[in-house]
Amino acid sequence: MIDLHDPFGHSSRGMNTVLIIGAGGVGHVVAHKCAQMNAAYDEIHLASRTKSKCDAIAADVKARTGRTITTHAIDADDVAATTALLKEIKPQLVINVALPYQDLHLMDACLNAGIDYLDTANYEPLDVAKFEYSWQWEYQDRFRNAGLMALLGSGFDPGVTNVFTAWALKHHFDEIHTLDIIDVNGGNHGQAFATNFNPEINIREVTAECRHWENGDFRTTDPMSMHRPFTCPEEVGTYEIYRMYHEELESLVKHIPTIKRAQFWMSFSPNYINHLQVLQNVGMTRIDPVQYNGVEIVPLQFLKAVLPNPGDLGKTTQGRTCIGNVITGIKDGQYKAIYIYNICDHEACFAEVGSQAISYTTGVPAAIGGSLMLRKVWDQDGVVNMEQNDPDPFMEELNKWGLPWQCIELTREQAEMLAVQ
Repeated sequence: MIDLHDPFGHSSRGMNTVLIIGAGGVGHVVAHKCAQMNAAYDEIHLASRTKSKCDAIAADVKARTGRTITTHAIDADDVAATTALLKEIKPQLVINVALPYQDLHLMDACLNAGIDYLDTANYEPLDVAKFEYSWQWEYQDRFRNAGLMALLGSGFDPGVTNVFTAWALKHHFDEIHTLDIIDVNGGNHGQAFATNFNPEINIREVTAECRHWENGDFRTTDPMSMHRPFTCPEEVGTYEIYRMYHEELESLVKHIPTIKRAQFWMSFSPNYINHLQVLQNVGMTRIDPVQYNGVEIVPLQFLKAVLPNPGDLGKTTQGRTCIGNVITGIKDGQYKAIYIYNICDHEACFAEVGSQAISYTTGVPAAIGGSLMLRKVWDQDGVVNMEQNDPDPFMEELNKWGLPWQCIELTREQAEMLAVQ
């Protein structure tokens, strides 16, 4: 899938050490990709609440790449313990691929220890499905004054989709007017019902109120109430896509103020929708605690425990993902429309790193973002969203490390067919 020859080239810089926190499906990919990028990452550490999960990933990385990863047990909710681990390891960077509930704790620990920070998803309170950057943006002055960088959302969506937009503005538009981010998973895992990433986070996102940007404000609609068919390029297929809220909309409309309408779409199969509706109807997607036999449990957390582990789906998943942006706007006074996208094959991802494409498309951008930070290609003090950096180096690295992209120009008619007006 990629050329394992490292294109960075060695330099006279000092040792670059990274601590990856999180040993789920995405952490598995990040560890493998950091190991492949051996001129950017000299020393790799991996930590999770369950050290045995880290050990299993480290053994697989060793077998595939020959690189050694040092593993640790850490509770990412424990700021003091995490700070102590950071001071012991002394990494230049923390890559956070733990749960989004833990983002602020890990940002606090990085500030305490003087370490740069990167994550793939915005902070989310445990007790309410509220996806926004406000809590992390409040850390701006603390990171800037400390001379540290906190890079938010270096996954695919958010992440690559932000960079696609910034690259389009730099090279194709004077003004961007509409943005439709379309995430299609054409994979089939053979399970009756399963989510392709953390079930708790996935279901919280899908069942939350939908918000999209239109004419200077966010408009709210019922979850999954807007949907339509979408035909992917390169014979990936036609799938039903549903409009939902995703956090990159919040940062993109803030940093690119000419955007008049921004929407996010994700594909779901009829089987997924039917199962989800039943689970909602019987209360299994609730995130508030209930009493059962004298014990307090959260139904959605219990559901997560009985659903298939997304990290195990790679063995059986076939098909491809297609994720990209339909963008319209003005260039030299004329209407212009483009579609930027990546297509990723589940089986090819599994052959390379032992994970399915959903984990792969999130983990590869995290490793790329980290490498750009370590090499000071991206180097800003403060809390930074992806689109606030020069997009060109990141776009180049996507092609090198397994996520090649395509950009095609659209007619007005094609753009209107692809993006819901």
